Amino acid sequence: MASEKHHLATDVDTHQEMFNIAFNAGDVDAVNALYTDDAVGMWEPGKPVQGQARRDYVENFIKTRNATVEATVLNQMVNGDTAMVVVEWEMDTTRDGKPEKLSGLAVDVLQRSEDGGWRYVIDNAYAGNGPWPAESSFPVPPKP
Repeated sequence: MASEKHHLATDVDTHQEMFNIAFNAGDVDAVNALYTDDAVGMWEPGKPVQGQARRDYVENFIKTRNATVEATVLNQMVNGDTAMVVVEWEMDTTRDGKPEKLSGLAVDVLQRSEDGGWRYVIDNAYAGNGPWPAESSFPVPPKP
């Protein structure tokens, strides 16, 4: 796992700050280390990505969009090894070479791993910008 060589937050309070630092430094490996292997990210409304597709999306975005982010935790709730975090964020980036400003209200779910580090399980950057139709959510696998 890539996270073995990266420092992880051992408390929820510093997780977002670590993400901001890694993202703004353009450190793809450090950003991806902040996620579980099967984490789901939704960085474009209605287009969730998971696993390798999520890792590839992060890498492509960081390498091609020249982005910086400022994000502030507005609220958090911790229950054992699970946390829900509400984050207000703004991003300066480029799309097709043109400046673009993005912003949103994210709702993220973190999980504390056996190593004590907190990682994203769900990173929904636009959760507070909806409403989105239910069919745009990540598909739930059918029950056997």
